[in-house]
Amino acid sequence: MSHPLTGHEVQLSHGSYTASVVSVGASLRSLEHEGRPLVVPFHADRLRPAFRGATLAPWPNRVVDGRYTFDGAEQQLALTEPDRGHALHGLLVWTDWQVGETTGSSVVLTAELAPAAGYPHRLALSCTYALSDAGLTQTVTARTLFDRAPYGTSAHPYLTAGGARLDTCTLTLPADRYVETEGERLLPAGEQDVTAAPWPDFREPTLIGEAQVDHAFTGLRREADGTARVRLEAPDGFAVEMTWGAGLGWVQVHTADRPEPELDRAGLAVEPMTCPPDAFSTGEDLVVLEPGQEHSASWTIARG
Repeated sequence: MSHPLTGHEVQLSHGSYTASVVSVGASLRSLEHEGRPLVVPFHADRLRPAFRGATLAPWPNRVVDGRYTFDGAEQQLALTEPDRGHALHGLLVWTDWQVGETTGSSVVLTAELAPAAGYPHRLALSCTYALSDAGLTQTVTARTLFDRAPYGTSAHPYLTAGGARLDTCTLTLPADRYVETEGERLLPAGEQDVTAAPWPDFREPTLIGEAQVDHAFTGLRREADGTARVRLEAPDGFAVEMTWGAGLGWVQVHTADRPEPELDRAGLAVEPMTCPPDAFSTGEDLVVLEPGQEHSASWTIARG
């Protein structure tokens, strides 16, 4: 039995929401509310554009030079971002996950990460997508099977407010600090107050316009229940929101500035992260899984 290039596809629906999940990268292919897109979709039978919709584990973002030390052992990961010389977005973005339990509104995908050079640990992972009245919630759970392992996770959806041009949309990003980057390699260069950034202060609803962003943010201003909320709103008032709770203290936001015309500024990447860029090297907010220990993280995309 053959599958499209993006793997086995599962269609989900609940109320006004519909979604499509594909097995390669445990990726979110599409999400709509009353027929209007909340994420930028991709074709089921074409190579997924870069990391669009993919699940990121066992680390999000970059490991600089692919080098880190854990429990006294130096490790060298494959450089999967060769133009910048980094290991990017983990080891499972092109893995064909196994499709497990499926209902009309939810699906569970699983994968086992075998030990390999640079990451000599065996992890069992599951990824659940579930539609409800609250939108689409993704939960990623990892368990180390034998030894201690460094770990982090995120997802890589490109949000869209019903398909409106990104430049015309209003962004609300309640984060007080961001990680400055140096040079074309985007090397992390310490935290700065968002008022020092070369783009507008998005802590209040602000037009994106021509702003170019590709940075990690922290110092999240949370709601009373601990929820962090990023909102993207179109000129006609249609909005998409992404929310997450404790344990995800970082978010990478990218205005998708790309050389390819069909990809350039197609949507807004919003990636809630358990840890910042290069956490394998710095140890900042790094999750360390003890043998048999599980770690779960969840986020939700919904009509705003």
